[in-house]
Amino acid sequence: MKLKEQLIFLANKYETPSFCDEDPSQFLRWYKKDQANIEAASFIAAMLAFGNRKQFIPKISFILEAADNSAGDISSWLKNGAYKRDFPGGSKKYYRFYSYDDLQIFFEELAGILNSEKSMGEYFRKKWQEAGTSTHLADIISQSFPKSSLVPKGKSSANKRIHMFLRWMVRQNSPVDLGLWKWYPQSNLLIPLDVHVMQEGQKLGLIAEKATASRKTAIELTTKMNEIFPGDPARADYALFGIGVDGGVTGVSPV
Repeated sequence: MKLKEQLIFLANKYETPSFCDEDPSQFLRWYKKDQANIEAASFIAAMLAFGNRKQFIPKISFILEAADNSAGDISSWLKNGAYKRDFPGGSKKYYRFYSYDDLQIFFEELAGILNSEKSMGEYFRKKWQEAGTSTHLADIISQSFPKSSLVPKGKSSANKRIHMFLRWMVRQNSPVDLGLWKWYPQSNLLIPLDVHVMQEGQKLGLIAEKATASRKTAIELTTKMNEIFPGDPARADYALFGIGVDGGVTGVSPV
């Protein structure tokens, strides 16, 4: 079987509703209807989605549950400043190397965005159009959180968590990704470049063995995957995930 055929097979196999069961994408549906809440919950989930799932998923749940119990939803909790009362500050670590103070700064900047526009999507749409549509949306998002260490920075960085969030928001007709931001082309998305994706891409010869987790590598891999998933290269994220679950790709010929 050709590599192209196997990657399409794996994408079809794993891009299903059950993918969300143990994935941070489960938080995309924490709120069913209101777009501002869906976006905010999804963004918080994406920014904390690194490391061990068994560790970060409860941390995300704790924040959303605190918001719901206090204000009824995450958007209201942020906009009215209830997070300052309900979520403690301090230098103690909340998750990995991020402290409670780091989360407070993150909430403050996110609240500022929600108080300036009706939703994150509307805020970023305007910023992207003002900057020029040749600007990558990941850069707009990163620049919108100048004080928060939780949001990845740097144009040379792979910015994996931002690109995962964008996949959730932008990709259309998916049982996992929501496709709320129809104004941004899904062909512009970059594959979220985590350690697993890097390893599988290197094994398959899609990126160099000595490649680093950078934007350059993400662009290189995404360009290759656009040959397999034209106009929707980020769908390859599911296929590369499936390779690891299925124990690797063997007996394939080049794309």
